[in-house]
Amino acid sequence: MSVPIIQQIRVGAYIMKKRLTGQKRFPLVLMLEPLFKCNLACPGCGKIDYPKQILNQRLSLDECLEAVEECGAPMVSIPGGEPLIHKEMKKIVEEIISRKKFVYLCTNALLLEKRLDDYKPTPYLTFSVHLDGLEETHDRSVNQPGTFKRAISAIKEAKRRGFRVNVNSTIFDGHPASEIAEFFDFVTNDLKVDAITVSPGYSYERAPDQDHFLNRTKTKMLFREIFERGKGRKWRFSQSSLFLNFLAGNESYECTPWGNPTRNVFGWQKPCYLIGEGYVSTFRELMDDTPWERYGTGRYEKCKDCMVHCGYEPTAVENTLGNPLKGLLVKIRGIRTKGPMAPEPVLENARPAEDYHDDHVKKKLEEISNAEAH
Repeated sequence: MSVPIIQQIRVGAYIMKKRLTGQKRFPLVLMLEPLFKCNLACPGCGKIDYPKQILNQRLSLDECLEAVEECGAPMVSIPGGEPLIHKEMKKIVEEIISRKKFVYLCTNALLLEKRLDDYKPTPYLTFSVHLDGLEETHDRSVNQPGTFKRAISAIKEAKRRGFRVNVNSTIFDGHPASEIAEFFDFVTNDLKVDAITVSPGYSYERAPDQDHFLNRTKTKMLFREIFERGKGRKWRFSQSSLFLNFLAGNESYECTPWGNPTRNVFGWQKPCYLIGEGYVSTFRELMDDTPWERYGTGRYEKCKDCMVHCGYEPTAVENTLGNPLKGLLVKIRGIRTKGPMAPEPVLENARPAEDYHDDHVKKKLEEISNAEAH
């Protein structure tokens, strides 16, 4: 099963409780990013150019648990950087699970086999392994030969030991639908992963490779072709059927960035995991003080091509709970891959992009310097 029954029940109950109490904005998944440092330098990543002093920063165990408690989301995704570099990761995961939260530990798997003894199989833990395609494509996307083979070996060993394993795949422009379908067949039938998490590549403004990010039209056309090829193949996705329907251009959704709030070494990141336009010290400040109405496709230039799950999956989940029959019918009938697409947001009135990166870096370096001086 792509998502454990216990997770479906608890997350569903959490959302219904929030809705019954009249809360319109609430977190679904905490994006807990305890470090930026990584043992890869992927050209599509926007987090590899920070100064060494920032790359050496870590959220402590106490800071991670404080974020989990403060946020209250039922699921915690731990991206990076590479989380398995963090010396306290074993304890961080154990403590989050002890609070009955569902942990998705995101990893490139280069260290996974060595670290498996640190963890125990449980429905509350899923290793989410970064794989962007078959061997040639994946190794090119991470700019390091041999990475695919090491990831596959780690996945097989983790599955052998009884762990839940997903693959987390980012799709870029120029990746043929036929090859993506072959890759999905491989991870589903050969590796027997529990689920696939798929997302179009988001155009990080500081990523070294700016030539292979998909715009919204290309995203929809590509995913229609992928899903057309996938009919009858029984691929398992970790995402809702309505989010997949959105990727194929069949839904007009607005982003709900508060659904996946981010806590990292800078603080609570405004407005979302993909865009850093300010940081605050508490989750409450993030929710209350972020001008949410200024962000999203059609509102802000940086958001114009985004169709990424961290912003739109919470919207799709809300839509599914509000229209369960609709979600069920899409799941049964499959994703529509032909015919007219849902209307697009109007882009002409979006406010221009602003660059805050250098200011944030300067401020953080000053904080680090002052802390070291004392």
